[in-house]
Amino acid sequence: MFPIRDTQPSYSRPIVTILIIIVNILVFLFEWSLDDYSRNTFITLYGLVPDHFQWVNVFTSMFLHGGWLHVLGNMWFLWIFGDNVEDILGHGKFLVFYLLCGVAAATAQVALSYDSRVPMVGASGAIAGVMGAYLVKFPHARILTLVFFFFIMFTDVPAWAMLIYWFAIQVFSGVGSIGVTQASQGGTAYLAHVGGFIAGIVLIKTLGTRERYSRRRDLYW
Repeated sequence: MFPIRDTQPSYSRPIVTILIIIVNILVFLFEWSLDDYSRNTFITLYGLVPDHFQWVNVFTSMFLHGGWLHVLGNMWFLWIFGDNVEDILGHGKFLVFYLLCGVAAATAQVALSYDSRVPMVGASGAIAGVMGAYLVKFPHARILTLVFFFFIMFTDVPAWAMLIYWFAIQVFSGVGSIGVTQASQGGTAYLAHVGGFIAGIVLIKTLGTRERYSRRRDLYW
């Protein structure tokens, strides 16, 4: 299932979400401008290599991507879900939330593939945290979704159904990848998605939301 748009209105301009998307796109365009050798060197230098763990790379790796589909898919998910989470947290708190989710995601993946020499890159762990927060705060929003199941169709699904389905796939795929990912292999960091999603659920309850969101919730729920 691939989300197209949601029905949840946002009452403020998602400044931080837009800036994160712009930075990710600009960094990827820089990556794309490099020759193959320089690009691999750049990713190795600024990606997160579990076998050579460095905290600064936890943050730099969130803004690197491995290809056009990778970066565009991640940024689309961030655009769909990020504006509403930023709306209820406020701009500054949302940035802190996003980065903390990325840290939790990277930590979860590194903990179970600590000997890997493959650079981890991508914003999907942090974005998974945004999706976890969306599940908590907007479970009844409707998501226009592109569904691939022997045929292609568009359908409205509740946010809770789509996000729980997505999370279940990450859990099962992550469990299946334990003990399989070796130093010479890459692939999707499913456990980072799981860690980021759970962190998002915890953090959205811990950080608290803006007062005006609470008033809207009391009015409309």
